[in-house]
Amino acid sequence: MTSNKSSLEQEVHRLLKNLGVPATAYTHGELIVRTPITGEVIARVAKTDATAVNDALTAARNAFVAWRSVPAPKRGDLVRLLGEELRSELPALGRLVTIETGKILSEGLGEVQEMIDICAFAAGLSRQLTGLTITSERANHRMMETWHPLGVVGVISAFNFPVAVWSWNAALALVCGNAVVWKPSEKTPLTALATQALFERAAAKFGGVPAGLSTLLVGDGGLGQMLVDSPSVSLVSATGSTAMGRAVAPRLAGRFARAILELGGNNAAIVCPSADLDLALRAIAFSAMGTAGQRCTTLRRLIVHDTIYDNLVARLKKVYHSVVIGDPRKTGTLVGPLIDARAFEAMQRALVEARMAGAAITGGERVAPDVSSDEAFYVRPALVEIGSQAEIVRRETFAPILYVLKYRDFEEALHLHNDVPQGLSSSIFTLNMREAERFLSASGSDCGIANVNIGTSGAEIGGAFGGEKDTGGGRESGSDAWKQYMRRATNTINYGTDLPLAQGVSFEIG
Repeated sequence: MTSNKSSLEQEVHRLLKNLGVPATAYTHGELIVRTPITGEVIARVAKTDATAVNDALTAARNAFVAWRSVPAPKRGDLVRLLGEELRSELPALGRLVTIETGKILSEGLGEVQEMIDICAFAAGLSRQLTGLTITSERANHRMMETWHPLGVVGVISAFNFPVAVWSWNAALALVCGNAVVWKPSEKTPLTALATQALFERAAAKFGGVPAGLSTLLVGDGGLGQMLVDSPSVSLVSATGSTAMGRAVAPRLAGRFARAILELGGNNAAIVCPSADLDLALRAIAFSAMGTAGQRCTTLRRLIVHDTIYDNLVARLKKVYHSVVIGDPRKTGTLVGPLIDARAFEAMQRALVEARMAGAAITGGERVAPDVSSDEAFYVRPALVEIGSQAEIVRRETFAPILYVLKYRDFEEALHLHNDVPQGLSSSIFTLNMREAERFLSASGSDCGIANVNIGTSGAEIGGAFGGEKDTGGGRESGSDAWKQYMRRATNTINYGTDLPLAQGVSFEIG
């Protein structure tokens, strides 16, 4: 009997089966999943209904109550096992990421490597959840702080990094003693199904993991709203647009829940006269065109000194003209497709508005290099030379558009850099120590990430990730981001026989 499935659909189903996902989860559901590579349907995923969401939240709360009493180093063993499962399935899961998101294969593999790395980081962290010993003003007293598990952590992730951002949150949340409930983007549920299957494989090897410790919810934004509103969820980490963050933040604040919001980015790089232009060119190209411009850390504004402007822009135009666009599974491809028609239409509207503001545009057109499908949206990245930071430049368009502006003095460059609502990532290219240090100082970049002589994208897991202003706030991944997933207690112990009061207060009862 001949199968009606396309070769790509067959490959996806084979990958999911080998990763441990039951066929019922992706063959007969209501949620239609398309690959941006060809636009064709590759799966039909079962949605989670409201009753199942409530059951999942109850199970997660019960799991937290059990898991918080497991010693942290033991909790770290579970995350270590998860990292081992991810490592064993790196090629398969990385390829699934590429098929579902359209990012090139090295980026798909890189996303899974990032998950492996954060699991290693978190496993080590499980033995370092340390507090302080604090000097007391009272004799025979000791003060200290202790850190305790917080509760249920909700994770709402976006399509562009469908699994890595979950891992930043889940790995830390689990070693900190919390349960995790995950609502992935409805555009990319397949990699989430695979990751959950790998977690369950690790949990089976660990043994005794309470049911509901990690739960996956599949569906539209309504499920995310249930996470945000549920009193069972102590913290919500949400990745998405600034508009989404404006809706989520007040609802969480209304019930005094914690929020980690990773929202819009309108990232800029300043290129100074002393810059190593060969290095800068490579960094700019990846930051602006990687993932087809669909990273929150994508370089969207380039601020170039007028003495090197013509030279750098001419070289950039050559790169933009020659960059290989096409099927992201093929060797040599550097730019894959946009996620869908909606992304393409937003890009075209932004370019029209830029032209109306007097911009000169190189690229931006739709191309079909090796895929003949009306449902696949490949574009040549756009280089937009514009005379001022017009309103369209100040808004984030989630597509490969790089606005190029000219500056004369460093203060002007810093002003242009900071004069946008968003504040995620930033870069400067300079060999001048004073410019570099000023950029990193309190009066320099106002972003959560500030780099020197590297691009705006490609952050390592060792540093805390997040931004300021309309980017939302909160930090994920490395450094001491773990503290957001725990509650702090200040403790004072009296090991003497007297009861002196702080601040010299006297309260004698006779």
